[in-house]
Amino acid sequence: MAEIKNYTLNFGPQHPAAHGVLRLVLELDGEVIQRADPHIGLLHRGTEKLAEQKTYLQSVPYMDRLDYVSMMCNEHAYVMAIEKLLGLEVPLRAQYIRVMFDEITRILNHLMWLGAHALDVGAMGPFLYAFRDREDLFDCYEAVSGARMHAAYYRPGGVYRDLPDSMPQHKPSIIRSDKAIANLNENRQGSLLDFIEDFTRRFPTYVDEYETLLTDNRIWKQRTVGIGVVKPEDALAMGFTGAMLRGSGIQWDLRKHQPYEVYDLMDFDVPIGTNGDCYDRYLVRVEELRQSNKIIKQCVEWLRNNPGPVITSNHKVAPPGRVDMKTNMESLIHHFKLFTEGFHVPPGEAYSAVEHPKGEFGVYLLSDGANKPYRMKLRAPDYAHLQALDEMARGHMIADAVTIIGTQDIVFGSIDR
Repeated sequence: MAEIKNYTLNFGPQHPAAHGVLRLVLELDGEVIQRADPHIGLLHRGTEKLAEQKTYLQSVPYMDRLDYVSMMCNEHAYVMAIEKLLGLEVPLRAQYIRVMFDEITRILNHLMWLGAHALDVGAMGPFLYAFRDREDLFDCYEAVSGARMHAAYYRPGGVYRDLPDSMPQHKPSIIRSDKAIANLNENRQGSLLDFIEDFTRRFPTYVDEYETLLTDNRIWKQRTVGIGVVKPEDALAMGFTGAMLRGSGIQWDLRKHQPYEVYDLMDFDVPIGTNGDCYDRYLVRVEELRQSNKIIKQCVEWLRNNPGPVITSNHKVAPPGRVDMKTNMESLIHHFKLFTEGFHVPPGEAYSAVEHPKGEFGVYLLSDGANKPYRMKLRAPDYAHLQALDEMARGHMIADAVTIIGTQDIVFGSIDR
């Protein structure tokens, strides 16, 4: 009988489940994966190196483009590292706004993950529902920063500006009737906070809809239960964080265990799985959607009743107000200097981490006293998860590799940084 050797298959980057920039070299015995070798670098942007040529403030928009599904969470870790180096106090209202937008970002991320993961495995419906609900949250991003995705809203010392008092409305259109436009604008009559509050009331029903489609669906369970099992000790050894770690039964969440901003004042639970398979990680993330909604509700209530400053009063770091800048020569010069030369940061080093939707996202900054970082190092959560792909896919079928890539929730912006 002829001896059959293992053969090698290039999975991606053109495969729809490889999401554009993952080249996975699979060594196969028939349909069974013997080895999976991820090749990265197809999206390399050199963000860490670029940051050395930019002032601290100019690098904020680069953070949005790292994990481009969790924009504001990336900014958060970066500005917190700068605040550590400067010893800055952030006003309480700004802390609440940051926490609220971190959780809005978590929902955005998990909806993207849920839709894309289900689509990769073969379910079309959840994708359409998830993207319908992401639209409302993108409108919140746009209302507050002017951009639907890459917001650059967080600043060292606070946030760029306070929450707007009115919500942008849909304009009359030739493709929609007046009645349809009126329905679309129904929940946009008040402020941004009113709009977010309305979303938090509707959202639990939407999560129920996703669960109706997937949680007890026998095809979904056949494709995810017992696939890509990671034991708790292995998850720790491989540097897992976030839902990947919690899905294996380890309770670790920076919002609870190393609280930052106002997370210690929030009432929420950290869901954990028991089996460490794709199905448990799915359940963990779905429950996180509900818990994030709960946190947003608490932030909305506090922000409604507590006006105040949203950026530090230290004008060595924060620019003067717009009116002041347009009427006062000193303020104009100050504003110009701040946005051209930037502020100088005392020598030192700082590491700051946030509970990013994908896990622990950390920024390490090294300053030599100049207006630019001497070095920046990013700790991307999905980078550690991708290295476990070989371990998780061995012995599974090719179709399961798709499920495993999906369950890892990887985005290449931060991996190929």
